[in-house]
Amino acid sequence: MENEISPAYVFNTHTEAEDAIQTLSRSGFDVKKLSLIGKGYHSEEHPLGFYTVGDKIKAWGGVGAFWGGIWGLLLAPAVFILPGLGLVAMAGPVVASLVGFLEGAVLVGGVSALGAALTQIGVPKNKVIKYETALKVDKYVLLVHGNTEDQEKVHAVLTSLKAVDVPT
Repeated sequence: MENEISPAYVFNTHTEAEDAIQTLSRSGFDVKKLSLIGKGYHSEEHPLGFYTVGDKIKAWGGVGAFWGGIWGLLLAPAVFILPGLGLVAMAGPVVASLVGFLEGAVLVGGVSALGAALTQIGVPKNKVIKYETALKVDKYVLLVHGNTEDQEKVHAVLTSLKAVDVPT
């Protein structure tokens, strides 16, 4: 598989992100080629926990059902506390990139760990800033890993959803 990244899709709510992933799954797209990044916590009114049961990560709290469902669909669920972003939940191929970066690299020039991992998988630096800004205001970023055909299929499916903000 070519290691190309399509423009990410930014969603205002976890419901919009989940609808997009479910729509892609129903269309026959291999959702294992998707990465979703978002903040895992939105309210101080709910306790928050992430734990493993067998091979699955379970979550509870304000958005626990959402992340539990997403983690059942996408690869490599993970939760990180990242400087500047706080608690960030993610799943998909981007997790391996971030873990690899955290294990072997030193941050240089004010680039965040997430920003460096996104750059490493082909996201242009100007887009990294846009996506990190979206995450800081509790939006969700969906990345598509794959070749041009994969990117075109996702674009065709997701542009029909009104809830999708497709950065240019």
